[in-house]
Amino acid sequence: MAKTPKVAVLLAGCGHLDGAEVREAVLALLALDQHGAAFQCIAPNAEQYHVVNHVTGQPVAGATRNVLEESSRIARVGKCLDLAQAQVEDYDALLMPGGFGVAKNHCSFAFKGVEAEVRPDVAAFVSGFFDARKPVGAICIAPALVALVLSGRKAARLTLGGDPGSADAMRRLGHLHQDTPSAREIVIDDELNLVTTPAYMYDDARLSDVWVGIERCVAEVLKRA
Repeated sequence: MAKTPKVAVLLAGCGHLDGAEVREAVLALLALDQHGAAFQCIAPNAEQYHVVNHVTGQPVAGATRNVLEESSRIARVGKCLDLAQAQVEDYDALLMPGGFGVAKNHCSFAFKGVEAEVRPDVAAFVSGFFDARKPVGAICIAPALVALVLSGRKAARLTLGGDPGSADAMRRLGHLHQDTPSAREIVIDDELNLVTTPAYMYDDARLSDVWVGIERCVAEVLKRA
């Protein structure tokens, strides 16, 4: 019997302005399930950079939320593993949905761009998959996290959609940005076993188009697992 691949799904909270993009996260889990893969949601046990009111789009003064607790809203109670307990060797692949939490909680790309730092535990976990030659799928803004982790080590072919500013940031980090016309597309770096798709980097993308891109990304990752 063929082995069932087990995929680590790294989440950044819950809510596209300060955590994981909920639609992208759920669609990624759905795609994994439809393809018969096992998965484990994972998040760092740490405070979010800030909390954003998703009605107004504005930060809430004095509010705090925990990334692991918020990610558990998506994973369901007790089903999100603390990143401190996660081991790369336990998984066959890594999948990272987007959302501003990736660029605010996992790293500081939202604020510092190419000068951003990555949380050490996140950097070590993501790097471990590339070091082990295990496939990685990065959705929406998550390729920027990959770009920071690999900067100065390996040049990656990836996409953040068609935004010139994003493309320039990726080039400045030493990577090759490939523009895509819509959320339905994926970009594959065969050498790095990296698959990226823009999803809601296109703010006006149809949900069905986001689903197509994510499903294609997941299928390609699993093919390589």
